[in-house]
Amino acid sequence: MAVLELADLTWEEARDLDRARTVVVLPVGAVEAHGPHLPLGTDVLIAQAMAHAGARRMASYGLKAAILPPLPFTAAPFGAGFAGTLSFAASTVTTLLLDLARELTRHRFAALAVANGHLDPTHLGALAAAVTLAREEGLLPAICPDVTKKPWAHRLTAEFKSGACHAGRYEASIVLAVRPDLVREEVRKALPPNPASLSSAIRDGARTFEDAGGERAYFGWPADATAAEGRATVEALGDILAEAVRDALTPERAA
Repeated sequence: MAVLELADLTWEEARDLDRARTVVVLPVGAVEAHGPHLPLGTDVLIAQAMAHAGARRMASYGLKAAILPPLPFTAAPFGAGFAGTLSFAASTVTTLLLDLARELTRHRFAALAVANGHLDPTHLGALAAAVTLAREEGLLPAICPDVTKKPWAHRLTAEFKSGACHAGRYEASIVLAVRPDLVREEVRKALPPNPASLSSAIRDGARTFEDAGGERAYFGWPADATAAEGRATVEALGDILAEAVRDALTPERAA
């Protein structure tokens, strides 16, 4: 099924959308180190794949979705010590998302759904702040399921749930599924496992990949990645996004 890209429309086509039934989806990622085998834009690729899968799933709920160009810049302090990582202030991200929610409200869209592929805690805080401020301001629903928390996290892979999942099997599988040409396969297959749990290190006070035991900016088992697992994970992420939107727009279903 073809997915609607908002930026590909003319203004008249945008005007004629059934905007009251259209959810605008923003893929959000980061330009950040992902080991020696995955591109800096890995999180953006994950977010775009999640957005497209979610848009297809929303159609089964009677909702239309229009996808925006991805936002690739955000807070990424954990990877800031590695070449190529671009980290922005959290307040910049919150302000941008809040302004976007205001614009979409002005255009009378149904909701803003954030397909998020970046899990740095500072970034997650920036997204949560934007959602809260949009609600307090009475804007359209801003929906951003945090896949690191219940009820969503248990639906993802074993490596993801272990917390050792930055540029490991979980993320490498998705990139193999959506952009295999960007995976440095010889490097990936030769990488030893790094079972250090990034999420546990964060709880213990780590503030960088290096502090958490990721001297090459990866955690997990990248050599075990497969495109088949990546395709299944993308569908799971799309289901999470679509269900979060459905539940926000029909609260009785979430009760």
